[in-house]
Amino acid sequence: MILPKERDLRFVTIRRGGTLTDADHHLLALWAASCAEHVLGLFESARPEDPRPRRAIEHARAWVRSEVTMTASRAAGGHAMGAARDLRGAARHAAYAAGQAGAVAHVAAHELGAAAYAIKAARAAAPEGEGEAAGRRECHWQRDQLPEAIRALVLDDQRLRNDICWSAFDC
Repeated sequence: MILPKERDLRFVTIRRGGTLTDADHHLLALWAASCAEHVLGLFESARPEDPRPRRAIEHARAWVRSEVTMTASRAAGGHAMGAARDLRGAARHAAYAAGQAGAVAHVAAHELGAAAYAIKAARAAAPEGEGEAAGRRECHWQRDQLPEAIRALVLDDQRLRNDICWSAFDC
């Protein structure tokens, strides 16, 4: 589970009664896409013929550029998660990260799902005994990618949802 029981209005767009601007929603989608893309190779090495996770990341970015609809990006995210179903470990988590990135167009709070699953992928791909350190490195890398405009928002979201995101953000 990555979404809180109660919606945080900071992740709901202004036109839907929240406080999130379209510009910040776009930044969240781009950051989520970067997080997912950073571990995408872990999926593609297991299933090089399956384009669904990469397509979800591409759709997230295309949504920001107004080249695809929210519905198309969300659907691509769902297909990426479908690619994960029969996998285990790093490849599965990487596909889920891509799926979450695609879903940010629909629900901005999926941004943390993309990041958390990417951290889980990095942990799972690490040699035995090095998973926690690999997860911390991934977490730091992600934080280094945060645009200043959304940095405080995402870091606070990580603090609030860390326990429902497998403590992925203990870095």
